[in-house]
Amino acid sequence: MAVIAPERPGRAPESAVSVVLAGGHEGGAAAGAVHPGRPLAEAVRAALAASAEPVCVVPMTLGRDPGLIADCARALRWLSREEEPGRLVLAPPFATVDHLTAWLRTAALKAVREAPETSAVLVTAPAAGPFEDADLFRVARLVRQYGHHRWVEVAFDGGDPDLAEGAERCRRLGAGHVAAVRAAFAPVTGLPAGVLDTGPLLSDAAIAQVVRARAQEALHRLAHGQDGVTEGLDAEHGHGYAHSHGPGGDHHHAGPDAHDTEPHHTHAHAHGEGHRHAHGQGHGHPHGHSPH
Repeated sequence: MAVIAPERPGRAPESAVSVVLAGGHEGGAAAGAVHPGRPLAEAVRAALAASAEPVCVVPMTLGRDPGLIADCARALRWLSREEEPGRLVLAPPFATVDHLTAWLRTAALKAVREAPETSAVLVTAPAAGPFEDADLFRVARLVRQYGHHRWVEVAFDGGDPDLAEGAERCRRLGAGHVAAVRAAFAPVTGLPAGVLDTGPLLSDAAIAQVVRARAQEALHRLAHGQDGVTEGLDAEHGHGYAHSHGPGGDHHHAGPDAHDTEPHHTHAHAHGEGHRHAHGQGHGHPHGHSPH
């Protein structure tokens, strides 16, 4: 649990808030986050007891864990039954896939700057589910498409392909050097010999800066009566197996995880997406620029 730093000279005034970070498969624990569920509930209760300030939960995802956002929203909805309105707020996620792509492009450019024609970039992250892992392949393709890298491959800690297989693929394609860039908060371990570890994607200072921006954005929304929970509950919509709204408007889902298990599920997509763009994209870091 972290508390927003007090106002400093030369910096715009900030509202006081207690911040709790929640992390999932992208290794948010490395950034000081707790897992959703009981650890998150205990951290939020402790923050509520320690201060009269609002408590803000920031989902520490780099854009590939919509389930984390929904889990945080469910936890806050449950905890809010015990608290007065305005005490709990869910922040926008730490980053979107667009942020991740931009940060990886910057990291990849630095990693192969000395020999771009003979070096490969290996994007690594902990393995998760098939859809989350597929998202990383899409991100890597965009990094290659809009960069100056001949090879950009993907490998997972404990996944398919694993780190050794990813490095070997780079070499078979003709790369003389392989540099690993990290698409997660958790550091990579077990890199094969000869693969350059470029270190964390973001510095601690950059992470703190983004967290502060997300918390202040959440407080701005809270001042307008929006605690972020409703939008958060809908975060997983459209992620996973495809589903469609039938001709009669019926909501059909492929698979057992139907939304009717979540009685307060709503479909305010137009408001949710528009609000995220109106408020979220203006904070944080512009595409193509590193916050290091």
